[in-house]
Amino acid sequence: MSSQRGFTLIEMMIAVIVIGILAAIALPAYQDYVREARRADALDSLMYIQNLQEKWRANNPAYGSLANIGFTGTTSVDGYYSLAVSGASATGFVVTATGLGPQASDTGCTSITLTVSAANPRGVKAPASCWNN
Repeated sequence: MSSQRGFTLIEMMIAVIVIGILAAIALPAYQDYVREARRADALDSLMYIQNLQEKWRANNPAYGSLANIGFTGTTSVDGYYSLAVSGASATGFVVTATGLGPQASDTGCTSITLTVSAANPRGVKAPASCWNN
């Protein structure tokens, strides 16, 4: 008698099912971590724009638009967020990063803002939970 070695079809199917269950649990968690890590792209861009605004304001009577301050384009460095400046005045501005592509489904952090005013020269960061990277 010869002995057979290997796996039965049932054993293979059980292994495939276990792998499928693990993948179904791990993939969404992984995607959440990736989206959270990509927030750094928005935060870096917002802080960079704040620095450019302060540099611009030192030589001008009011804060400027993205074009005024020398920021080329309308997206963050890695392209995960669109950027916009609004409410630019002599005393403040609001810069907003809005998620693009997969970042648009980043729950609670699809839009991240930095509001600089005379009362808050360092800026109000909203939503606060998005700035805790």
